[in-house]
Amino acid sequence: MTLRLTVESGAWRTHVSNVVTEFGEVLPVVKGNGYGFGRAELMTHAKSVARDVAVGNSHEVTGVPNDMRPFVLTPVGVGVTEIPRADAVLTVGSTRDLAVLAALRADNPVVIKVASSMHRYGIDVTHAARLRARAESDGHEVVAWSIHLPLTGNDDSRAAEATAIAGELAADLPIHLSHIGGAVQRVRSAVTHRVVVRTGTHLWLGDKSMFGLHADVIATRPATFTSAGYRATVIPDAGTSEVHLVMVGCGSANGVGALDDGRSPFHFARQRLHMLETPHMHTTMLSVTGNQRPQEGDWVDVQQPLTRVQPDVVVWR
Repeated sequence: MTLRLTVESGAWRTHVSNVVTEFGEVLPVVKGNGYGFGRAELMTHAKSVARDVAVGNSHEVTGVPNDMRPFVLTPVGVGVTEIPRADAVLTVGSTRDLAVLAALRADNPVVIKVASSMHRYGIDVTHAARLRARAESDGHEVVAWSIHLPLTGNDDSRAAEATAIAGELAADLPIHLSHIGGAVQRVRSAVTHRVVVRTGTHLWLGDKSMFGLHADVIATRPATFTSAGYRATVIPDAGTSEVHLVMVGCGSANGVGALDDGRSPFHFARQRLHMLETPHMHTTMLSVTGNQRPQEGDWVDVQQPLTRVQPDVVVWR
């Protein structure tokens, strides 16, 4: 059983290079499932972009090569018992975050997270200087301001928001911006700070035509019975010669699930394939009617966001 991600390597490398050229100074993000590639795989590519790399949380720091400096995007929180590397740059968005680091006796360098219209983590910009001073008095080197913009809106609105926030921040520290895209040049022209674009999805994924996600067909059988699966699900039109069960080699263990609207993510010969049951661990059962159905050894297309799946194999073409 295999969930396989194929990558058109030439087009992909060109895309990554073009993004870096467009954005200027970049902090590559390698977090979570590694955008479908796996974090270990992407680290080698991130090293060609910058010496620094951003990871999702402190648990992911252990996967960063020793010759790269990790930036941790999420505040540490109380579930962490130690910081695995002294050079890891941690995120602080409140005095409570500083208290957590003090309890851990972690004197790591930090970035100050400033609140945006995302309204997730971060200190109000009017209190950012005070939090910076508190961090420095606690023994932390403050290396940057951090602004995480929302995805909503357009380049103009995001650039305007970033510029407005930056205007309230001391310019002796660089600003790390997320979700700014090519509009970062407008921000750079409006502020005196050094601006670094923090990017993951756009940098690594870009144009979806570069990728293919497929799962292999392990077994098929005619539906000569009325129900099947973990929950004895009734098979539509069971007993006719045209209905077959098709077992596909991926499931919830790979992060594969129904689409947000409940439809099946599986396709073959430009037709969506009906799921008998939701994907389970390493297998999904499909109920397929008609002669144009996948056979054992075929590959079916899988429609899933690469930011959440765990392919078994990555093939570079």
